[in-house]
Amino acid sequence: MILLRRLLGDVLRRQRQRQGRTLREVSSSARVSLGYLSEVERGQKEASSELLSAICDALDVRMSELMREVSDELALAELAQSAAVTEPVPAPVRRPMLNSVSVAGVPPERVTIKAPTEVGVVAA
Repeated sequence: MILLRRLLGDVLRRQRQRQGRTLREVSSSARVSLGYLSEVERGQKEASSELLSAICDALDVRMSELMREVSDELALAELAQSAAVTEPVPAPVRRPMLNSVSVAGVPPERVTIKAPTEVGVVAA
């Protein structure tokens, strides 16, 4: 199951790390406890829209940019999840056996294959 809070936390952490900032710096700037911000980044807590707004302001990132990145991550996760689901392997189809026909001595231009399950030989 894909958890939105984990994807959101991963994106927030990457944003913070790209800026070379610590949890302490961002939590102080956003006026959020360091422990709570850490839990949000680890996907253990659901962040309210107010909290996300404060964190985005602290990171100087538009919330729409954050959500776009989360949306991209979600799309990739959904694709990976659907690719991991294995379809049941169908049973092999039994096809009728062809009767053996000897065409020895018949010129190749005189041999005709009518259908995948039938072999015909045109006699001279």
